[in-house]
Amino acid sequence: MHTPKIPKTVAIIGAGIAGLYLAWKLSEAGHEVTVFEKKEKVGGKICSSLISERIKNFISFEQSLIGNQINSCLIHFPKKTITLSLKPVHFVINRQNLIELLFGLAKKSGATILFNQPAERTPPNFEKVIGTDGALSKIRENLSLPKPSFRLGLQFFLPIGDSSDFVETWPKNRGFFWKIPRGKEVEYGALGNLNLIRKEFEEFCKEQKIDTKGIEVKSAMVPQGLIIPNNENITLCGDAAGFTKPWSGGGIIWGLTAADILVKSFPSFKEYHKRAKSFFQSKIFFGNLSNKIVHFTGEKLPFFLPSKIIYDNDFLRIRF
Repeated sequence: MHTPKIPKTVAIIGAGIAGLYLAWKLSEAGHEVTVFEKKEKVGGKICSSLISERIKNFISFEQSLIGNQINSCLIHFPKKTITLSLKPVHFVINRQNLIELLFGLAKKSGATILFNQPAERTPPNFEKVIGTDGALSKIRENLSLPKPSFRLGLQFFLPIGDSSDFVETWPKNRGFFWKIPRGKEVEYGALGNLNLIRKEFEEFCKEQKIDTKGIEVKSAMVPQGLIIPNNENITLCGDAAGFTKPWSGGGIIWGLTAADILVKSFPSFKEYHKRAKSFFQSKIFFGNLSNKIVHFTGEKLPFFLPSKIIYDNDFLRIRF
């Protein structure tokens, strides 16, 4: 990326991972970047932060950020368990530490980050505005863009040390339940229909004999779509644009990939719109289709599924 001849004034709405990454990279490139964050500090989002090692293509960090390494995923269908060998491997990362690292990089590069600044409207007097304000984006709403489809994510932690190198999942109604060993604790979670998943998760915990009494179950809306305005002055990235994987709901690698496309296209938001759609559109289509096929086959025709698969969880590449 070359230093621009004419620096732009840029407003970024939301100091999440995508927003801070963009603030870092655009400030580093010589632009005048201001980040508006509605909370009083960075972090606090509900997220498993089970991230493939591709994260290192975007951000360099110390090994201490990694709580555990995950090499495989077991998918428990009613009559068959499939083992996905994860290539690339995944890391369980402390999200708060990761976002604080990005916050430091953005500040060091020259970005201004303002807290307690909810942006209900598009900030005036900026040449470029980027909405990275999450699933319920106000910037997206102000542009009168369609909402993404939503699922509900649930999550709780048990204080049980577990450094196993595999996660376990249980498909349910095009969603799933999961168990992630995080080293010093174990995470259980669920992703599914907004109106059904809480009850289904309660039933799953009873079946697994998991005592959740006194345990806080956190929740978050998980968007999915491809909502990028064809606008030269205002755009969206991260969860605000629905950049999450149809099969898992994970959004960090997809959000960073989209942010990188935006940085390389900058200052042309229309070029970003074109390149991001070209990159993600087919992945979303085939991801949704594959999700339906795998759920149906696992439930109805499990003998058609191989017991072991080499699997790229970021971009749905499969080898047997």
